[in-house]
Amino acid sequence: MTTALLIIDLQNDYFPNGKYPLWNTEQTLANTLRAIEQARRQGMPVIHVQHIAASAASPFFAPDTHGVQIHPQVLAAAPDAPVVVKSHADAFLDTTLDALLKEFKVDSLLIAGMMTQNCVTHTALSRAADPYQVKVLRDCCTTVDQMVHEIALRALGDKVELLDGGQAFA
Repeated sequence: MTTALLIIDLQNDYFPNGKYPLWNTEQTLANTLRAIEQARRQGMPVIHVQHIAASAASPFFAPDTHGVQIHPQVLAAAPDAPVVVKSHADAFLDTTLDALLKEFKVDSLLIAGMMTQNCVTHTALSRAADPYQVKVLRDCCTTVDQMVHEIALRALGDKVELLDGGQAFA
């Protein structure tokens, strides 16, 4: 079984001083950096997913802005990881993600990212994800507040396995 770590939308606009800062981003970042380190140590492919809005008028993730860039610590942790650019909540929709996973011969996905109830959920539950064993790293995800995060995880847990980052690499 080949597993890949998918890092969805850890971009500057979601962090303090960004256009749309989320809840618990610093802890989520720390957990995600540990997951990246463990994945790389095990030789697991790491894939960045970057959301770029279609319009410069977008409230966040506008093209060619500081906010749309992947967080520098995430890039530094996996500088050679491919970047899949998306413009929808589902990281499979109109992207190269599925082709990349097939190229790496991946059959299992660990998902980390932002926002739990949106891009993480839409990607994990995408019909295009059906061929993959999908697991979500709950402590490597966040959203607007703790309540929305917990509600999203409860709903997601009916369909995919939820793990903490440390459990996924044990």
